[in-house]
Amino acid sequence: MSKEIYVEHSVSPAKLDVVGVYDWLTWKKEISTFDWEYNQQETCYIVKGAFTVTPEGGEPQSFKRGDLITFPEGLKCTWNITKAVEKYYDYQ
Repeated sequence: MSKEIYVEHSVSPAKLDVVGVYDWLTWKKEISTFDWEYNQQETCYIVKGAFTVTPEGGEPQSFKRGDLITFPEGLKCTWNITKAVEKYYDYQ
């Protein structure tokens, strides 16, 4: 099972509409650092903010507003939020 984080930058409004992003749940978090484990695959769209996710044993990856990200099931990582985040998210 791949533990790769998949990201698309500057996703078109048409794609967001097709995927149904605006029907997903929302999540907000202030500037902080915390460990996280994904028990199921999550796809999210970043509406506001900036953060870095460092997979266990891997290299940090930075994300920001406009990114559509898929975090794989089983991923263990550390989030470092540098600018308060707001996102839409959905589990597969």
